[in-house]
Amino acid sequence: MIEAEFIAALRRLPLHPGALGLADDTARLGGFILTTDTLVEGVHFLPGDPAEDVAWKLLATNLSDLAAKGARPEAVLLNHPLGDDRWDRAFLAGLGAALAAFDCALLGGDTVSLPPGAPRVLTLTAIGADAIAPARSGARPGDDLWVTGTIGDAGAGLAIARGADGPAALLAAYRRPRPHLSEGRLLAPHVHAMMDVSDGLLIDAWRMAAASGCAVTIDLAQVPLSPDYRVFGGDALAAATAGDDYQLLFAAAPGAPIPAPATRIGRFAEGAGLALTDGDRAVPLPPRLGFEHRA
Repeated sequence: MIEAEFIAALRRLPLHPGALGLADDTARLGGFILTTDTLVEGVHFLPGDPAEDVAWKLLATNLSDLAAKGARPEAVLLNHPLGDDRWDRAFLAGLGAALAAFDCALLGGDTVSLPPGAPRVLTLTAIGADAIAPARSGARPGDDLWVTGTIGDAGAGLAIARGADGPAALLAAYRRPRPHLSEGRLLAPHVHAMMDVSDGLLIDAWRMAAASGCAVTIDLAQVPLSPDYRVFGGDALAAATAGDDYQLLFAAAPGAPIPAPATRIGRFAEGAGLALTDGDRAVPLPPRLGFEHRA
């Protein structure tokens, strides 16, 4: 069973109205936005990644979902498996630094024991307030597709963490992503749909289009790549399928104000599915659009 099949099965269970049909990255409860993410050792981070960086990434990935709703972080809940004492203490130091950096506070959580040798499984739930909350399902035919920042840096950073040579800035993009909270709050009033890029630009754009009942075309020639990524030797297609970027992907009407730095990379249209171009040339879809969990 792959991730999409499991979520489809979950939709047959009794759902709270705030679950929004499990069609988004967040849920609503009263005036709050809720999101939860889990990082698994060997899947989302490497065993050799510093504990302080793992803590930062755990918080940042959750706050990135709040950023896509234009929300202000209110508090977080942490589920933590106790194992190696030195690692746990370093994790706590990193979490404290990250909470301070993003003006967020710990509300509670749970601790469990980690069996010797077992991979760490870390879960954090973030609660946001004052959200404008554009859904991922709001894109309309004729809308432009935009993305903040640059794409592919974290994918290259993962290769560097595994031993490749490359700029330190790319490694930092993988280990210490930044949730674009201020950009999300600026953009949210002006966009029709918004989500973060977590599993890859292509797969997340396809998800936005599918949720919105639209087709989407992406021009790889317009995908923003950093100078460091170009030095590393990566191309736009590799960047667009790599994931872990945590940039904001959004749909806006032509001519709508875009009050945060972003790049227009595509267009929504009537129909369904994802198409790629490189300038005026059609490009076939790669066999893998991005990361998807599977059994």
